[in-house]
Amino acid sequence: MKKFIGIVVSISLSVMTTAQDLNLFQKKQFIIGNDTLPYRLLLPENYNASKKYPLVFFMHGAGERGNDNEKQLVHGAKLFLREEVRKDYPAIIVFPQCPQNSFWSNVDFKMENGKRIFGFKAEGEPTLAMKMAQELLYSIIKDYPVNKRQVYAGGLSMGGMGTFEIVRRNPKLFAAAFPICGGAEPSTASVMKKTKWWVFHGGKDDVVPPELSEKMVDALKAVKAAVKFTLYPDANHNSWDPAFAEPELLSWLFKQKK
Repeated sequence: MKKFIGIVVSISLSVMTTAQDLNLFQKKQFIIGNDTLPYRLLLPENYNASKKYPLVFFMHGAGERGNDNEKQLVHGAKLFLREEVRKDYPAIIVFPQCPQNSFWSNVDFKMENGKRIFGFKAEGEPTLAMKMAQELLYSIIKDYPVNKRQVYAGGLSMGGMGTFEIVRRNPKLFAAAFPICGGAEPSTASVMKKTKWWVFHGGKDDVVPPELSEKMVDALKAVKAAVKFTLYPDANHNSWDPAFAEPELLSWLFKQKK
């Protein structure tokens, strides 16, 4: 019984530590008129406003939408809190939260024969969430000492789709991007060819079909973009778990410059 209690205490302390670490992400709100976009901001250790830092802009999936300014940290935030990561790659990290009634990407989807069919739009106005995200991004670049040669985008699922779209809408801004289990309209690849890409997907994904990433990778290669593609044959939709565990992900990301 004592051993069991010890295990419970150990687990509880581990959870508490994780919660405390996540609080290093400052809670912020970006407001334009009547619209508010919650976001979390992680500054480097020993932050020095006279230095220039890389910026990572990360977009979460559909399940983390809302306005609690908490759920968007469920996937990915812990990667940037690791001691060695904070030491080796000091950067400004931003996790915005998409409203429940919006979507990062301008895409239609429906169910056919038990499968989701996605219809990405090559043109058109951004969603409210994407509009707010872009405004937030440029606000961060203006208000913080960001190295404009090292601005990066990433995201998973809905956020993977958002990653492709935010690069498309700002083709001269991003040095590199890492969309996970996302997708986009392949005809837009030529607009995004100046950005370096590492695309991830699960081979057994039954939520966002892997061919959505495969088609984008093929389209990017066709326009001579620098693109890497990692398909995890046995992973389902949660391909972000092996993606975040990739030992070369951050070293690859932070060495990319405009």
